[in-house]
Amino acid sequence: MSTVTRATGRPIGLLAGWGRFPIVFAEKARALGLPVVCVAIRGEADPVLAQLTSACHWAGVARLGRMIRCFKAAGVREIVMAGKIHKQVMYYPWRWLRLLPDWRTIRFWYRRWRQANNDDALLLAMIAEYASEGLMFRSALDYCPELLARPGILTRRRPTAAERADIVFGWKLAKEMGRLDVGQSVAVKERAALAVEAIEGTDRMILRAGEWCRSGKFTVVKVAKPNQDMRFDVPTVGLSTLEAMRQAGARVLAVEAGKTIILDEAATLARADELGLVLAAFHDPAAELAADVAA
Repeated sequence: MSTVTRATGRPIGLLAGWGRFPIVFAEKARALGLPVVCVAIRGEADPVLAQLTSACHWAGVARLGRMIRCFKAAGVREIVMAGKIHKQVMYYPWRWLRLLPDWRTIRFWYRRWRQANNDDALLLAMIAEYASEGLMFRSALDYCPELLARPGILTRRRPTAAERADIVFGWKLAKEMGRLDVGQSVAVKERAALAVEAIEGTDRMILRAGEWCRSGKFTVVKVAKPNQDMRFDVPTVGLSTLEAMRQAGARVLAVEAGKTIILDEAATLARADELGLVLAAFHDPAAELAADVAA
């Protein structure tokens, strides 16, 4: 936890996108007695955040100036980022009319030189923009490290020999996709790639893999990027991931231990057991799976 936040009593800022992670963070902060000022992205964040935080302001995804003003007016100096922003809105027709960006966003978009507009490039540039106003981003996991996956086979069912081979094969592919900042997940079967995550996100990638692999019984591998910045875009799985797997026929989910968030862990593992799935976390799957077999 930040010593600055504890010493000054300043509220923590929460920049909230889609999904359960912002809600889980807000609940943890409340349990710790920490005031949270939330800027919730309109069309992404859950309205329940207004009930879980000291103050909740809504802003369009392209209203960077409003976000910064809300945090500064509340005395926030440290911010955590939680939740997904669905980037496909960037590619809708007439996107500027749909997004209605404020002047700060327009200046940010056109004045900051970037070789690419992938996640890391955009988010690091945005973090620098906030820093110019004295607002610093921290990892939400500084406050709730218990969300990170512990190593091991976490479900009752253990992977078969074929599934172990697919985990090791998929791990290498997923790490390479992460290095290229394309996506964090891959779906594989019989040591062949069925689908690679890109802009659509993990759940939709899983469903797409199911469309191509009608026999199901494939493996999903989700990892952190080789140089993962834990302040943003940390790989996350939970009940929605399992629901996508159920619909698509996937049978195994392998994630990176210590660098992947498992939301609602008890409920997620119980549901995985109910569905007969494997959920496992590794640092080095080849070595750890070999040791598991030997044991």
